[in-house]
Amino acid sequence: MSASISITSWRPWSIGLVLVFLASISMLTPGCRSAPVRDMGPTSIPSTSPERVNKTIHIAGASLGWVMKEQSPGLIVATLTLRDHLAVVEIPYSATSFSIRYKDSQNLRYNADDRSIHSNYNGWVQNLNNAILAGLSVP
Repeated sequence: MSASISITSWRPWSIGLVLVFLASISMLTPGCRSAPVRDMGPTSIPSTSPERVNKTIHIAGASLGWVMKEQSPGLIVATLTLRDHLAVVEIPYSATSFSIRYKDSQNLRYNADDRSIHSNYNGWVQNLNNAILAGLSVP
């Protein structure tokens, strides 16, 4: 008696289960991609006061769930916690520009050698950048 199984001995429902399983795995895999860390800026803004830029950054970040903390004059550290993921960025700013730079992360598969990270990180930073620009009324 042979221990091998031929495809013809499978039941149609078992082949269907295997196909459903493989399709499910392939749908989950794209969400786990890594991408190069994308720092934003420096972005020029219409000249205004540093206080207005500071306030706009705080409001924009808070509206997206970032916790903003004044590190020193002209530097805000922003932290975003989603489930078990943590992203930390530095936002240096002045009356004429701002930047968003990677500082730290947890559970985002950051690789310092090639500066890659979970692809969702770049979307979170892009959303923060867009919210700051919108608050400053910069197209």
